[in-house]
Amino acid sequence: MLFNSVDFAIFLPVVFIIYWFVLQGKLRLQNFFITLASYLFYGWWDWKFLSLIILSTFVDYSIGRLLEKEDRTSYRKIYLWSSIVVNLGILGFFKYYNFFLENFIQAFSLFGSEIRASSLSIILPVGISFYTFQTLSYTIDVYRKKLQPTHDFIAFSAFVSFFPQLVAGPIERALHLLPQFYRKRHFNYKLAVDGSQQIIWGLFKKMVIADNCAEYANMIFQNSAEYNPLSLIMGALFFTFQIYGDFSGYSDIAIGTARLFGFDLMRNFAYPYFSRDIAEFWRRWHISLSTWFRDYLYIPLGGSRGGKWRNIRNVFIIFIVSGFWHGANWTFIFWGFLNALYFLPLMLTNLNRNNIGVVAEGRIFPKPGEIIGILITFWLTVLAWIFFRAENLTHAFSYLEGILIGTGQNQIDFFADNYQMLFLFVFIVMMLSVEWLQRDKEHGLQINPSKRKLSWALNLVVFTLCFLFEGNQADFIYFQF
Repeated sequence: MLFNSVDFAIFLPVVFIIYWFVLQGKLRLQNFFITLASYLFYGWWDWKFLSLIILSTFVDYSIGRLLEKEDRTSYRKIYLWSSIVVNLGILGFFKYYNFFLENFIQAFSLFGSEIRASSLSIILPVGISFYTFQTLSYTIDVYRKKLQPTHDFIAFSAFVSFFPQLVAGPIERALHLLPQFYRKRHFNYKLAVDGSQQIIWGLFKKMVIADNCAEYANMIFQNSAEYNPLSLIMGALFFTFQIYGDFSGYSDIAIGTARLFGFDLMRNFAYPYFSRDIAEFWRRWHISLSTWFRDYLYIPLGGSRGGKWRNIRNVFIIFIVSGFWHGANWTFIFWGFLNALYFLPLMLTNLNRNNIGVVAEGRIFPKPGEIIGILITFWLTVLAWIFFRAENLTHAFSYLEGILIGTGQNQIDFFADNYQMLFLFVFIVMMLSVEWLQRDKEHGLQINPSKRKLSWALNLVVFTLCFLFEGNQADFIYFQF
């Protein structure tokens, strides 16, 4: 079920009314109802894959209980690895089986051997990478004794399947989200208003920015050999804003929807295109995933301890694994490797923690040095997105070749399609301007409650734009991950 669909527009108010007006104060019934609503939300896409969510729920709930009763280190490790093998085994089969098979066959062909093996027509379950990492966080934290295992199976089921962030995050930690299912929740008008405003801003970024950018990005990338260098650069820019509008828009809608039901989800984006270096970019982009890898992979590998070379190794592992998490394609792995290369000079010079606070804090305009840093970081990111979007590495390098020495004749007419592209440019500038002015806030429409008239007027304008200038409805990009 898509957030920007008629189905969800009916689903959300029905769930909201039952949750608050029928089940108010009945905690276990509310949690049970959230679980059922989440299963309906997910099963709307393909009910057969509900079995995978239910299996992960049973496995990690049971292992949590076993870890509670076991003090022997060897047995605790067996239980932990059982959870890891089951969860990552399911994820690996659905997401990476054909990738490894095809590369295995190609590797043997280089030595003159031919292996006959057929790939499978495997459908990737929506959001499997997200809820797999979420439920793993529970088992790992219980193993580390940072979290008491739950005895409430209904609350745990609701935590694993919570519909606002089930299929594309934020990837929540059990330490943060699970305890919220234990506490009685009371309707908070201010929280609900702020959540609604964040939903509207997310819809704007998805429907107006991302879906319109997608039309041009797809057209250019799918026919890149035919376009001239300037058009190829524009194609990369369109994808740059498409993926940001799409993914951060989803996160805004997810966080806002959770607030309607009295839940607090972690922030997933913090205006990453205003970053002054690549390290700051990764502290602001897909925060829930980058911090997950930091806490559950980077630090266990030794983090920054043990010398510079070990630190470099760990950074490259994190970025490459992050790329592979995104999909079974060498383009994602190279994208991760490229970002590790970007990060390397900052780490070697110990400048990777230089830009922690809000850019141009207390000022309207940034300093010249900040502007230069933002522009360099932005264009490095645009370059990396070309590999992320390309069909394969050959396509990515030919796209770059087309930018540098391209001979394609087609060009994008900025004023074509009844000024559609001109309007899109205006809306991109509008989004960036609003987020720049709100860069110390959680989202673009977080207005001071004392400015009620301004708040409602701005929300009405943005909400109207969503339906007047929406592009062709498309799935959220990160559904495929």
